[in-house]
Amino acid sequence: MSISRRDQIPLARRIVVKVGSSSISGANAGQIAPLVDALAKAHGRGAEVVLVSSGAIATGMPYLQLDSRPTDLATQQAAASVGQNLLIFRYQDSLDRYDIVAGQVLLTAGDLENQTPRSNAQRAMERLLSLRILPIVNENDTVATHEIRFGDNDRLAALVATLVHAELLVLLSDVDALYTKPPNLPGAERINNVSPGDELAGVEFGESSASGVGTGGAGTKVSAARIAAEAGTAVLVTGTGLASEALRGADVGTWFEPTAASEAAALP
Repeated sequence: MSISRRDQIPLARRIVVKVGSSSISGANAGQIAPLVDALAKAHGRGAEVVLVSSGAIATGMPYLQLDSRPTDLATQQAAASVGQNLLIFRYQDSLDRYDIVAGQVLLTAGDLENQTPRSNAQRAMERLLSLRILPIVNENDTVATHEIRFGDNDRLAALVATLVHAELLVLLSDVDALYTKPPNLPGAERINNVSPGDELAGVEFGESSASGVGTGGAGTKVSAARIAAEAGTAVLVTGTGLASEALRGADVGTWFEPTAASEAAALP
């Protein structure tokens, strides 16, 4: 079925959830367990859930004695190589409480832009979901180059949601919603709902992560939400700490209404 309102979220049969680096690494690594609780509850009611998780580089940084995100590609790749292993272990360790098995899926932008690897990725994801495995997707940072990167995992999540024809995409970060200006500024107001075609005129969005360990900001979330919504997937942008409420259909975050199914089908 098509999901067009927040209160229909509990009816969603296929859900993609994206979480940012700052929400599940460093001092916030403890947020993995409550996030898994929320995912497991949706999984338990029969939904097929895909998690797109940033955090490989941030998780690997302490093991390379790095105090800040590396700027050179080789060190980013090294940190990702170490961090991805640890990240998946932490998720699986938490998922074990619910007897849910995770499957790791690493993608590059080229995988989704070229027909053969795209079809292979789609087939693998479909099989994982049919087996009730919870795919955990991340960019393949160890082999990706600057020229072929997604740029941020918000965009990756939108493309994955389109790939698997998800009814709902939930973009989680360290901010509870989108605002008319950076939420630390006076007069910032929460944006509750974004209709198809709404240009959000006059809204000021930051373009980078404030945490220093991620690459996405409010602007990237809006761009990603538009990609998914225009393909017919409803999108909710909210905070990682509100994941449980979000997947219950509570009035949290910023809701992007999907383009009507008939209109989405006509898009090129």
